[in-house]
Amino acid sequence: MLQSPPTIAYQKHTRSVGRKNQALTLTFGVAAMILGGLGGRLAYLQLMQGTQNRELADSNRIRLLPKQPERGKILDRKGKILAGSRLSHSVFLWPLAQKKAEWSHTLERVSQILNIPVADIQKRLETEGYNSPYRVRIARSISPQKVTALAESIGELDGVQVDAEAVRSYPNGDLAAHVLGYTGELTDDDFKKHHLDHYRLGDVIGQMGIESAREQDLRGEWGGQQVEVDGAGNVVKILGEKQTHAGKDVTLTIDLDLQKAAETALGNRKGSIVAINPNNGEILAMVSRPAFDPNLFSTRISEKQWQRLQGEDHPFVNRALQGYPPASTFKIVTTTAGLESGKFSPDTVLATSASIRVGGIDFGDWNHAGFGPQGFVGALTWSSDTFFYQIGMGVGDQTLIQWARRFGFGQKTGIELGDEEASGLVPDNAWKQKEIHESWFLGDTVNMSIGQGFLQCTPLQVAGMFAIAANGSYRVKPHLLQDNESAENWREPLNLKPKTVRILHEGLRGVVNGGTATAAFSGTDLAIAGKSGTAEDFGRESHTWFGAFSPVDKPQIVVVAFGENSGGGGGSFAAPMVRQVLEAYFHPDKAKKQQAEVVAAPRD
Repeated sequence: MLQSPPTIAYQKHTRSVGRKNQALTLTFGVAAMILGGLGGRLAYLQLMQGTQNRELADSNRIRLLPKQPERGKILDRKGKILAGSRLSHSVFLWPLAQKKAEWSHTLERVSQILNIPVADIQKRLETEGYNSPYRVRIARSISPQKVTALAESIGELDGVQVDAEAVRSYPNGDLAAHVLGYTGELTDDDFKKHHLDHYRLGDVIGQMGIESAREQDLRGEWGGQQVEVDGAGNVVKILGEKQTHAGKDVTLTIDLDLQKAAETALGNRKGSIVAINPNNGEILAMVSRPAFDPNLFSTRISEKQWQRLQGEDHPFVNRALQGYPPASTFKIVTTTAGLESGKFSPDTVLATSASIRVGGIDFGDWNHAGFGPQGFVGALTWSSDTFFYQIGMGVGDQTLIQWARRFGFGQKTGIELGDEEASGLVPDNAWKQKEIHESWFLGDTVNMSIGQGFLQCTPLQVAGMFAIAANGSYRVKPHLLQDNESAENWREPLNLKPKTVRILHEGLRGVVNGGTATAAFSGTDLAIAGKSGTAEDFGRESHTWFGAFSPVDKPQIVVVAFGENSGGGGGSFAAPMVRQVLEAYFHPDKAKKQQAEVVAAPRD
């Protein structure tokens, strides 16, 4: 702004001739100098830098350039990377670079290069708003060819910018996919739910597994810059900057090598394998098949691709956390209920037969002949159904249900993936009247005694049951986070009698040494105790189970394998998988060699 010349005060001097004219001359001289300087500066700005300043006035914008933090790593118990980050190229739009009506040509060209429908790009732009100072991401992890094509056309694509950013990477592909989960861009529903947590459209968020459960630790803290850009979206000047803070690393109890062994053991079969430490609940391996490759979501997938990924086999379902009839593995609970109730002594011997009749219905033994007189150890060894029918009826439904719940069935385990975990079901009279509109029958107790009927248990819950048998009467809390001290130290005593624990160990040891799983463990040098199970699924192939722990005297590991509608028997189908995982745990060098041979084998 122009300034007025300074005001000069005058005094009257009678002695000096010509002083008044001298003062006036000085005043006009000072004023001329000030006006001359301002005029020269205006002339310089208008004539010498006029074009540049008009461009700044017309085109420049103050915009916010957010910087996404690098997501924290997910590590196995030994520090090996299960999920990390890699650099890739993403495409962004500056909404303010063009007026709304001017975006049409740009969007058409970008759509052709990226092979993304114009409507999809426009929807993102409109959702963010044409007056938004933020960039809008429209594509992630684009190919080098697309980067080159955009670079060649960038001069005619105002407001389009290609930038490098970190994207999620899973170096082992689909290994432990259900444990790790995946990250994906916020959906509209996600955005409505999380926008108050400083998420923006286009941000990525953990969608399942640990990625979702530990989102707040892994996501990190956004940073960014306040920048001055020209009409093409190029940064002219950085006005301010806030540093990003990478997310925290999360260490799991998973052992990568054992996880690989469990994945190899299950192969392409539908089902699950869970391995835990029976003394503190650490999950050493958790496999669910079919699986998916979480790397697929490091790029934006179409609705068609998403629907194809769903499939009839539901690859996103973590079968380790879903409920199924536990079949004869549940005889561990029935044995405990019989002995702890005092209704049966450790020396009890009962006659077994081809079947028994209850309420006009014949309940058969699995071998269609019975096993003659048997005690608890022999009945567990041979998995006699008619023996345990009698135990179930003898203790009654209330006692059997009570012990099922004390073993942790019918309730979530407390694993960090609680949103994905089923509670399972321990039915009772109240449940049956509400859901089936019938009262509880004695036949329901008979069915429950061998793990059939309405009873539903997850493979993880079954692993928890085996942990109790292994460690001598303590419930532990299964957990995936290595720093979960509350779970690590949580042990609920069931106060089982020493004779009960002894009978469980002897009976389960007999299954492997001479019983229903002898063939599967022939030749092993490991001291293993286990139990098979085959659950009917009417109209479809049966489910198969096998759970085991080792060594028998001081157990270090429990492994449970489950085959969904696999057919066959638990001892023949699931037991070999358990053996393979146990061998890998106790003989890791041998297991790595076998895995290498599998990878190197020719494929059809």
